[in-house]
Amino acid sequence: MDAVVKSLSARLAPANADKKSATKSLITKPSREEAEAAVRTLIEWCGDDPGREGLLDTPRRVVKAFEELYRGYGEAPEEQLERVFEEVSGYSDIVLVRNIEFYSHCEHHMVPFVGKAHIAYYPDGGVVGLSKLARVVDSYARRLQTQEALTAQVLETIVNGLKPRGAAVMIEAEHMCMSMRGVRKHGASTITTQFSGVFKSDPSEQARFMTLVRDYR
Repeated sequence: MDAVVKSLSARLAPANADKKSATKSLITKPSREEAEAAVRTLIEWCGDDPGREGLLDTPRRVVKAFEELYRGYGEAPEEQLERVFEEVSGYSDIVLVRNIEFYSHCEHHMVPFVGKAHIAYYPDGGVVGLSKLARVVDSYARRLQTQEALTAQVLETIVNGLKPRGAAVMIEAEHMCMSMRGVRKHGASTITTQFSGVFKSDPSEQARFMTLVRDYR
């Protein structure tokens, strides 16, 4: 096991790695065996025995769970917006999807934060399938994140993918790093917003977005 754990320390990415690869990971991905060995080490560090009956299969289960919880690293959110529907009978008003539930993990403590995202945009020649917006949120949420970065990443992807006249993203979330540890303030929520285009330049559009999100729940 010692050899496996030690091999985790020297996996730097090549200096000439392309930008896309660099944003996915700064290190070469360890093997499943190495990941499971790391979990066993953490169990021992916590003070328990990874060899006892109840924990024998825990490393395998944790690694399998991580594949689901952090699957966003293997996804390309921008691909969700590649298909645009132009036959919308001239519709050009606001499109709003509210209450998109998501689950993410704080990159500082690796504990969950959960909440809802609200997304709006003014189409400029076409619209995207509504479920695609939810998939964009999910792809970014299934990574180690901060709420601020998640908000900015979702907006940037929508702006680059749809080229709308304006886009707005609002995220509300509760962070377990505040509820479970530290100050332990259960129920405290954090709100972040990001705007582009007409939403950024026209305060009345921001107000309309906020009203639609708040008043029709």
